[in-house]
Amino acid sequence: MTVNRIVFSLIAALLLSVGVALDCAASVEPDFRSPKLKNGHGNPILDFHFSADPTAVEYDGRLYVYATNDHQQYDRVGQNGKNTYERIKSLVMFSTGDMVNWTYHGLIDVADIAPWIIASWAPSVVKREEGDGKTRFYLYFSNSGFGTGVLTSESPVGPWTSPLDKSLVDANTPGLGNCKVPFDPGAVVDPDGVGWLTVGAGSSRIMRLGDDMTSIGSEIKEIRAPKHFEANELNYINGTYVYTYNNDWQERNDWAENAEVPTRCSMSYMVSKTPLEPDSWKYCHHYLKNPGDCGFDASNNHTHLHKFKGRWYIFYHNLSLQSSFNTNGGFRNVCVDEIAVDEDNIDIKLAEQTVKGPAQIEPMNPFDVIQAETTFATHGVKFEETPCAGDMVVVPDKEFALTMVKGVRFTKEPVRCQVMASGKGRIEVRKDSAYGELLAAVDVDAVSSTLHISDVTGSAGDELCDLYFVLTGRDLCFDRWQFR
Repeated sequence: MTVNRIVFSLIAALLLSVGVALDCAASVEPDFRSPKLKNGHGNPILDFHFSADPTAVEYDGRLYVYATNDHQQYDRVGQNGKNTYERIKSLVMFSTGDMVNWTYHGLIDVADIAPWIIASWAPSVVKREEGDGKTRFYLYFSNSGFGTGVLTSESPVGPWTSPLDKSLVDANTPGLGNCKVPFDPGAVVDPDGVGWLTVGAGSSRIMRLGDDMTSIGSEIKEIRAPKHFEANELNYINGTYVYTYNNDWQERNDWAENAEVPTRCSMSYMVSKTPLEPDSWKYCHHYLKNPGDCGFDASNNHTHLHKFKGRWYIFYHNLSLQSSFNTNGGFRNVCVDEIAVDEDNIDIKLAEQTVKGPAQIEPMNPFDVIQAETTFATHGVKFEETPCAGDMVVVPDKEFALTMVKGVRFTKEPVRCQVMASGKGRIEVRKDSAYGELLAAVDVDAVSSTLHISDVTGSAGDELCDLYFVLTGRDLCFDRWQFR
């Protein structure tokens, strides 16, 4: 037990002896930067990384989310700089099986994969089972404001490749008309395996993709989206193509639609059963207000709708993580909430933006092998890549460092805890707080990644609990864990 924990225990005992509530002793703990460690809520999804413009795809029971890597701009300009986006040339990957604990899969280095790009923003991802029986993933992204590029992979976490040596669509593509900024792609694959792509800013366009998903397979048609600004995305719901977009910041005095007037810079949607017929698109209403109208700072707006394990979710971004990094430069973070969708009538209800986030779908099973980069919240750690695509390890970056997972259920009393780790240090597993009951302590001493085993000394119980992995030792490299 370290000196700090001995002091904490003594202070807690003294406070209890004089009738003072134990939570008054919380000030002994480090000043956690993570808002999630402070409030226990689920948004933003990542507490250690700025990201924006989310999209998602489901695969093998997990939901994989991809986003603009705002943190790349933050790293370049610092906390006093501004997010002007031009230095962002990578995308972020993370996934979940329960909607509260997220596995960080690292970055897609788009500049290295496709060195012809200007920048990489606002991805849209789809998957399709091909004729050879393989599932392939297609990740469309904004090549700055000039066009839309595409990457492909046979795994949701890569490795990714660029099938083209230029954008799939750019400002020079014939048939775009007055759509001068063909970026912010939105893609969908319909039940017939046909891919569709929307692009545009100020004016939107839709096209059918070629059989290879990396070419244009039809005429490019306009979607006459009222007050169109950017942030295109596509869904296919109950036989209907659903087009979502961000409307602009302008006044609504000239609103001509027979529908509720949307608030400024909110998210709206349109529907059609014949997407290449411009007159077939019907405007419905807005479904997400601007963060500035929901108790957060105003910002641009970008969403993705996804049904996962029987529930509909809306992914979006706001600026709520900035205060934790002492910046106000416009660095965004991805959040998620449940949203009500009437699939029979294709009615997307107005969603709320919350700090709490969605409920956990299912408890975490501690007897499964869990990657260390799977977290609900973090403090004082950084993540490093391994030679395996999408696989990361956790490394302490401060003297007091930890990761935390939420909603763990021990269906049996564990007797051993094992971790895969390297370096020299100690991993303590504590229950329900960074200074909670010690379940196991694993001493690590290995040059390469090695399995380390420790007896479980505390009682796990059969109620849901949170697990804190407290890491000491600067050269420690934490890969995965499992109870037995």
